[in-house]
Amino acid sequence: MRQETIYMARKVTDGPYRNKQRTIANFIKAVGQILQEDGFSGLNVSRVAEQAKADRKLLYNYFGSLDGLIKEYLNSRDYWKIAPDDIEGLIKKSKKDSGKALAYHVLEDQFESLMANEEMRRIINWGLSEKAPVLKELDLKRENTGEEILKAVFDEHFKDSGINFRAVYGLLMGGVYYLTLHANMQENPFCGIDIKQPEGQEEIRKAIRQLLDLIYSYGIS
Repeated sequence: MRQETIYMARKVTDGPYRNKQRTIANFIKAVGQILQEDGFSGLNVSRVAEQAKADRKLLYNYFGSLDGLIKEYLNSRDYWKIAPDDIEGLIKKSKKDSGKALAYHVLEDQFESLMANEEMRRIINWGLSEKAPVLKELDLKRENTGEEILKAVFDEHFKDSGINFRAVYGLLMGGVYYLTLHANMQENPFCGIDIKQPEGQEEIRKAIRQLLDLIYSYGIS
């Protein structure tokens, strides 16, 4: 009876579905490992298959192409986790404070994700240095999701305030991108703030909160 139980458990663990999921995970992990070692220039089908310890034919079977695999990798690592099905509920919830809490949390999540995740920083650098269809698609996905929320929540609140919230928020988001990339590439302080240190990171979070408080105090409708 004991041997039969072990055998059945082993069959479930090593079944075709489990093996497929394990191989898919290995392919995605391999992309990240190569990215960290050699950057995106090191990505090719042979290298990924070798790193994943899997037949290259399986890459085509599961992802269609190397670009399909990279797309899946990017989606799994993206800090922007607002799913299309969540947008309606998020809009309804955000209208209670005109989107102020959401505006802060998106910037905070972006800041913390980019500070902690070297892979994501490399993805951002790749997007700034090369034109790649898979990165453009990911960027447009974020943009389209953001557009729905901006139109439904923020445009409505700031429409008669004289403040272009989209432009101001774009500057804040761009600033977070640059600060995190600079801190981890150059490892130097910026304007005297060392955001590699917890104290410096808290100063940035505090500044984001203060700026949004200021923007919303002028944007009261």
